[in-house]
Amino acid sequence: MSGVSKSQVSRLCEEIDERVKGFLDRPIEGEWPYIWIDATYVKVRQNNRIVSVAIILAIGVNNDGRREVLGMDIGPSEAETFWTAFLRKLARRGLRGVKLVTSDAHEGIKASVGKVMNATWQRCRVHFMRNALAHAGKSGRRVVSAFIATAFAQDDAGAARTQWRKVADQLRPTIGKLAAFMDEAEADVLAYTAFPKDHWTKIYSTNPIERPNGEIKRRTNVVGIFPNEAAIFRLVGAILLEQNDEWAVQRGRYMTLETITPLSDTPIVGLPTVAT
Repeated sequence: MSGVSKSQVSRLCEEIDERVKGFLDRPIEGEWPYIWIDATYVKVRQNNRIVSVAIILAIGVNNDGRREVLGMDIGPSEAETFWTAFLRKLARRGLRGVKLVTSDAHEGIKASVGKVMNATWQRCRVHFMRNALAHAGKSGRRVVSAFIATAFAQDDAGAARTQWRKVADQLRPTIGKLAAFMDEAEADVLAYTAFPKDHWTKIYSTNPIERPNGEIKRRTNVVGIFPNEAAIFRLVGAILLEQNDEWAVQRGRYMTLETITPLSDTPIVGLPTVAT
């Protein structure tokens, strides 16, 4: 970028910082039945050292069926205190009406959701399967994957739980550790089945947040090592603002109004019929 002065670069950065701050601090309006939270890591210089820091991200679907980026923050790790502070900040900005939070099985996330939100926690099904297959050994992974998938193929919550237990009992004599793992994870992995079936494929995993995270990784890998955390906020915040704008101009809703409206805490008030 020849011909661009330091003062121009500084002014552009200030303008970006202002837009990003306004975006990440904006009030969160309405109800948000579903949110997905996840983290990715980047390297930054701190006190003459290169360290890894966590970028944590939340996206949600509101009671109009539309997606938005809700927030982002940076911290030294995914500790419970960091996640708790992040979720409380979202609540202060107005986040409400949350029914289900989907994430991986990080204990800090699970504990924070229990503390801050009166919501169900969904353990990402994709992450669970990776962990489960580690107990099966290379030769048994295909068979075990097919067995567990039969529980996911059921049409309602009761049938899914029944099949889950049946599969665990079938595996118990030969792969006891996997059966115990399934026993412990059942409620969290099948939490999505208590919600409308039309939403299952979108709420049982962290897939909806993978695209923004993938774009963050792609763009931050180009940088390599950030000079400071302000530079991380600038780049990642701009990426998220861009993604949010893209979702805003999409014509279709992420979830239909008909299927998501029943999850609202605010009842729809009908006007009385006027006699003619």
